[in-house]
Amino acid sequence: MRGFIARVFITAFGLWMADSLLAGVRFDGVFTLWLAAVLLGVVNGVVRPIVILLTLPITLLTLGLFLFVVNGAMVMLVAWIMPAFHLEGLGSAILASVIVGLTGWAANAFVGPRATVEVWTRDRT
Repeated sequence: MRGFIARVFITAFGLWMADSLLAGVRFDGVFTLWLAAVLLGVVNGVVRPIVILLTLPITLLTLGLFLFVVNGAMVMLVAWIMPAFHLEGLGSAILASVIVGLTGWAANAFVGPRATVEVWTRDRT
Protein backbone atom coordinates (compact mmCIF):
# COMPACT_ATOMS: atom_id res chain seq x y z
CA MET A 1 0.00 0.00 0.00
CA ARG A 2 2.87 2.37 0.77
CA GLY A 3 4.22 1.75 -2.71
CA PHE A 4 0.93 2.78 -4.31
CA ILE A 5 0.74 5.94 -2.18
CA ALA A 6 4.33 6.82 -3.07
CA ARG A 7 3.55 6.33 -6.76
CA VAL A 8 0.48 8.57 -6.43
CA PHE A 9 2.66 11.30 -4.90
CA ILE A 10 5.19 10.90 -7.72
CA THR A 11 2.47 11.01 -10.38
CA ALA A 12 0.84 14.03 -8.73
CA PHE A 13 4.20 15.81 -8.76
CA GLY A 14 4.60 15.00 -12.47
CA LEU A 15 1.11 16.27 -13.25
CA TRP A 16 1.81 19.43 -11.26
CA MET A 17 5.02 19.93 -13.26
CA ALA A 18 3.07 19.46 -16.50
CA ASP A 19 0.50 21.99 -15.28
CA SER A 20 3.28 24.45 -14.45
CA LEU A 21 5.28 24.00 -17.66
CA LEU A 22 2.62 23.51 -20.32
CA ALA A 23 -0.03 26.01 -21.31
CA GLY A 24 -2.33 23.25 -22.58
CA VAL A 25 -2.65 21.44 -19.23
CA ARG A 26 -4.75 22.86 -16.40
CA PHE A 27 -6.33 21.61 -13.18
CA ASP A 28 -9.18 23.41 -11.42
CA GLY A 29 -7.85 22.60 -7.96
CA VAL A 30 -5.52 20.56 -5.80
CA PHE A 31 -8.12 17.87 -5.18
CA THR A 32 -8.50 17.43 -8.93
CA LEU A 33 -4.74 17.01 -9.25
CA TRP A 34 -4.67 14.27 -6.60
CA LEU A 35 -7.71 12.52 -8.04
CA ALA A 36 -6.16 12.66 -11.51
CA ALA A 37 -2.97 11.08 -10.15
CA VAL A 38 -4.92 8.21 -8.60
CA LEU A 39 -7.03 7.76 -11.71
CA LEU A 40 -3.98 7.86 -13.99
CA GLY A 41 -2.42 5.10 -11.90
CA VAL A 42 -5.54 2.96 -12.25
CA VAL A 43 -5.82 3.66 -15.99
CA ASN A 44 -2.14 2.85 -16.51
CA GLY A 45 -2.58 -0.38 -14.57
CA VAL A 46 -5.80 -1.59 -16.22
CA VAL A 47 -6.45 0.06 -19.59
CA ARG A 48 -2.92 0.77 -20.85
CA PRO A 49 -1.77 -2.90 -21.06
CA ILE A 50 -4.85 -3.77 -23.12
CA VAL A 51 -4.29 -0.81 -25.47
CA ILE A 52 -0.61 -1.68 -25.84
CA LEU A 53 -1.51 -5.24 -26.77
CA LEU A 54 -4.11 -4.10 -29.31
CA THR A 55 -1.75 -1.58 -30.91
CA LEU A 56 1.29 -3.85 -30.94
CA PRO A 57 1.56 -3.99 -34.77
CA ILE A 58 1.58 -0.18 -35.04
CA THR A 59 4.08 0.03 -32.19
CA LEU A 60 6.39 -2.42 -33.94
CA LEU A 61 6.10 -0.55 -37.25
CA THR A 62 7.01 2.74 -35.60
CA LEU A 63 9.81 1.12 -33.57
CA GLY A 64 8.06 1.95 -30.30
CA LEU A 65 7.33 5.61 -30.97
CA PHE A 66 3.59 4.93 -31.00
CA LEU A 67 3.85 4.35 -27.23
CA PHE A 68 4.07 8.14 -26.86
CA VAL A 69 0.63 8.36 -28.46
CA VAL A 70 -0.69 5.55 -26.23
CA ASN A 71 0.60 7.32 -23.10
CA GLY A 72 -0.90 10.60 -24.28
CA ALA A 73 -4.20 8.83 -24.93
CA MET A 74 -4.19 7.54 -21.34
CA VAL A 75 -3.77 11.11 -20.06
CA MET A 76 -6.56 12.22 -22.41
CA LEU A 77 -8.78 9.44 -21.07
CA VAL A 78 -8.25 10.70 -17.51
CA ALA A 79 -9.03 14.26 -18.67
CA TRP A 80 -12.17 13.00 -20.41
CA ILE A 81 -13.35 11.26 -17.23
CA MET A 82 -12.59 14.30 -15.06
CA PRO A 83 -14.18 17.54 -16.29
CA ALA A 84 -11.96 19.62 -13.96
CA PHE A 85 -8.80 18.39 -15.75
CA HIS A 86 -8.38 20.40 -18.97
CA LEU A 87 -6.23 19.47 -21.95
CA GLU A 88 -5.96 21.39 -25.23
CA GLY A 89 -5.33 18.33 -27.37
CA LEU A 90 -3.28 15.23 -28.04
CA GLY A 91 -0.03 17.21 -28.28
CA SER A 92 -0.48 18.60 -24.78
CA ALA A 93 -1.40 15.14 -23.52
CA ILE A 94 1.72 13.58 -25.06
CA LEU A 95 3.96 16.27 -23.57
CA ALA A 96 2.24 15.86 -20.20
CA SER A 97 2.78 12.11 -20.32
CA VAL A 98 6.47 12.66 -21.13
CA ILE A 99 6.83 14.99 -18.13
CA VAL A 100 4.98 12.57 -15.84
CA GLY A 101 7.15 9.74 -17.14
CA LEU A 102 10.40 11.62 -16.61
CA THR A 103 9.50 12.69 -13.09
CA GLY A 104 8.40 9.14 -12.31
CA TRP A 105 11.61 7.73 -13.72
CA ALA A 106 13.72 10.16 -11.69
CA ALA A 107 11.75 9.58 -8.48
CA ASN A 108 11.79 5.79 -8.88
CA ALA A 109 15.57 5.94 -8.86
CA PHE A 110 15.30 6.93 -5.19
CA VAL A 111 12.17 5.02 -4.16
CA GLY A 112 12.39 1.23 -4.05
CA PRO A 113 9.64 -1.29 -4.73
CA ARG A 114 8.46 -1.06 -1.11
CA ALA A 115 8.34 2.76 -1.19
CA THR A 116 11.42 3.11 0.94
CA VAL A 117 14.16 5.57 0.11
CA GLU A 118 17.16 3.64 -1.13
CA VAL A 119 20.74 4.81 -0.84
CA TRP A 120 23.29 3.01 -2.93
CA THR A 121 26.89 3.01 -1.84
CA ARG A 122 29.94 1.66 -3.59
CA ASP A 123 32.92 0.24 -1.76
CA ARG A 124 36.10 1.84 -3.14
CA THR A 125 38.74 -0.77 -2.45
